[in-house]
Amino acid sequence: MNERTSAPCRCACADARGATAHAIAAALAQDDLDTAIALGLLSANFEDGIVCRQCTDACTQALRSTREARLRALAARERYRARNLRLQRRADERAAQRAAAPAPERALGNTADHVIADTSPPATQRPALPSAAAAALARAKAKAAQRGPT
Repeated sequence: MNERTSAPCRCACADARGATAHAIAAALAQDDLDTAIALGLLSANFEDGIVCRQCTDACTQALRSTREARLRALAARERYRARNLRLQRRADERAAQRAAAPAPERALGNTADHVIADTSPPATQRPALPSAAAAALARAKAKAAQRGPT
């Protein structure tokens, strides 16, 4: 027999059918998470194929708790990576919009003679400002235009 099947669990269970669970528990007791994962800690068939039915409830629960904590940590890491990708994509989109936007024209004479071009973004791009902010800016520009040049 190899040492995984002959080693009893920390709860003193020596049932050969739970050898994998006992080996995982031993690896976790030595703080060897990599070995525990390699042995099947994160296995899809953990409940049916890994858990030893002869171990004490406390021992089994400790193994399950460790597995759940590791799965939560991996899920959190995945969410963090997805968030960073999303933020980077948004930053790239904003940079592309800024690079594609033409420089504003400066009127040399009377501002009333200057015709304002349609600056609305194409349908494929997202607006630079939220619609409420854009509406407020348009109202402010209209009010300033009514007052005339200062």
